[in-house]
Amino acid sequence: MQATFPPHSDRQRRRVRLSAAALALTLVGGTGAWLARDPTPDWPDYVDIGQVNQLTSTWPPTPGDTAGTGSYTWSCGRNEIGHRNSANVVVTPGSTGPVHHTHEYVGNTSTGADSTDASLAAAGTTCDNDDRSTYYWPVLRLAPPDGGQDGQHGAIQTPAAVTLTLYGSPVGPVVAPPGGLRAAVGDALAVTDGGRHAAATWTCADSPRRRTDRYPRCGPGQRVLRVFDFPSCWDGRRTDSRDHREHLVPTAADGHCPPRTFPVPQLQVIVAYDLPTGRRFLVDAFADQNHSPRTDHAFALNLMPAPVLAEAVSCLNAGRACRG
Repeated sequence: MQATFPPHSDRQRRRVRLSAAALALTLVGGTGAWLARDPTPDWPDYVDIGQVNQLTSTWPPTPGDTAGTGSYTWSCGRNEIGHRNSANVVVTPGSTGPVHHTHEYVGNTSTGADSTDASLAAAGTTCDNDDRSTYYWPVLRLAPPDGGQDGQHGAIQTPAAVTLTLYGSPVGPVVAPPGGLRAAVGDALAVTDGGRHAAATWTCADSPRRRTDRYPRCGPGQRVLRVFDFPSCWDGRRTDSRDHREHLVPTAADGHCPPRTFPVPQLQVIVAYDLPTGRRFLVDAFADQNHSPRTDHAFALNLMPAPVLAEAVSCLNAGRACRG
């Protein structure tokens, strides 16, 4: 799962395409996140989407003879049930987490501080293909109307649409990932740790090739999009690692996996929002991260039933576009 661009070179290898299904969901409706006549346009964390350069590089690269060029898209809703909490079952299992950093979930309906693989596998799901996996990211809030940036108590914005897609590999077939595989993308501490893992990708529904690590000011009627492109090169042994990253890493710029890793389906999650015109928005962040858009991140824990996953892998390796 990969995707993005400047200014961070590690992002230039990530996927820039949006599936037809994703575009269909993300383009619909919306009151518009921003008007050009913003009263205070000088906030450094915001940028007019028209000022963001379009991507010129192509991803994926020209596929090889055995490439898995297919896709598999399915729906897990948009958190209509209001499943949110401050736990992080991937990074800090067993802990409730800081109250000022709230995650939003789709998929598994039971994900919380005390979740285990077994409890999750036995729980319900919002996915239409019986996928019991959990997918989550920090909530998005409206900034205070007084122009301050303490958005900790701002109104949480429920997504207008969430699209999940698995992609194949441009260099060969993919293998099914194991149950319980943990995946992480982005860097919740990007402001203070140098941003080595930063992968924040923000854009607007009508400008998917203009991507930025700042909050985008979109035109009237255009949805704000958060794009999470997960790593897709598995070490073949572990479902987790000390930093929750070493066991599942990104591809190289040419689409190849590093030595001693194997290509698995690349997960892309697109979260779309209809936001009030003229209002700023902020991602929930740790106290010392100042709600920076660069701290955007997401997690996944794979518990997709084996028959469903086998169907998805078959679609990817056969070059078919499938829906779950």
